Amino acid sequence: MKTSLILTLIGPDRPGLVSAVSACAGAHGANWMESRLARLAGQFAGVVRLEVDAAAADGLERGLLGLGEEGLKLAVVRTDVAAAAQPHLARLELVGHDRPGIVRDISAVLARHGVSIDALETACESASMSGEPLFRARAELAVPAGVVLAAVRSDLEALANELMVDLEFEEMADSAG
Repeated sequence: MKTSLILTLIGPDRPGLVSAVSACAGAHGANWMESRLARLAGQFAGVVRLEVDAAAADGLERGLLGLGEEGLKLAVVRTDVAAAAQPHLARLELVGHDRPGIVRDISAVLARHGVSIDALETACESASMSGEPLFRARAELAVPAGVVLAAVRSDLEALANELMVDLEFEEMADSAG
């Protein structure tokens, strides 16, 4: 039987951090299933899902936590339950002048509709003409069965008008259901 270990990690960025984590995983027979890794303000941060035989999970977890000696702060969570397939996937893209609270406001609308954020990427960058800070966000969303996409879209568009941002919301073509 296989077990998934989800680990979060953060530490000062330097060459070899991914190599250290993947070497530990390989030494315990784990398979690197998926990850989100980034350098943020000089720190290396990430979330990784490893899959390993249940009998090897304890050793893998101890090995991963031992990487703390290399300056990584790690947390490990195990799960034996396969993730439930989501009936609908949607994508949200947003761009507008940066200001505090954009993520808070958008995520509140999504939560009110029971929509989960599967992946979120955000960035601030200078506008090409004015140089003013622009906020960009791209999210992949899991929409539960029974949620009316038109209602979610309507609430998001109303908020986009209030925030004065451009927003696109669409169902992804490869949605199940």
